[in-house]
Amino acid sequence: TSRKGYLAASSASAYSLVSLVQKMGPILNEGGSVLSLTYIASESVIPGYGGGMSSAKAQLESDTRVLAFEAGRKWGVRVNTISAGPLKSRAAAAIGKGSEKTFIEYIIDYSKENAPLGQDLYSDDVGNAGMFLCSPLARTVTGVTLYVDNGL
Repeated sequence: TSRKGYLAASSASAYSLVSLVQKMGPILNEGGSVLSLTYIASESVIPGYGGGMSSAKAQLESDTRVLAFEAGRKWGVRVNTISAGPLKSRAAAAIGKGSEKTFIEYIIDYSKENAPLGQDLYSDDVGNAGMFLCSPLARTVTGVTLYVDNGL
């Protein structure tokens, strides 16, 4: 990974949240919520998920905790992130290609065979978790990384 690529990944995946909260925090309603998406590569090696993205996701999760404190104290705003498990998407299909299946197809199969909830994960599952985190039902939840991954 080049320095330029590494810094671009950090800028796009981590600093963008910091900048968003700095700019939008003052105009969000008290009790409002900011939500981002992360990935398990922040804490585990995922072959083919490089280019500085794993470090950027770890940075995003750390920034989520710090921003939760700062935005909570300053504006009464919550900040959380969702770590989605393997689901078939256009972005996921771009990560490494095997001989017979894409990388994501191998990971989805692994998840279904090994996760406590051996079932498909859908984008609606991630969206529903996001709706919860942005709703008044989660009014006391801030600074968390919520894993939506069938328990894997």
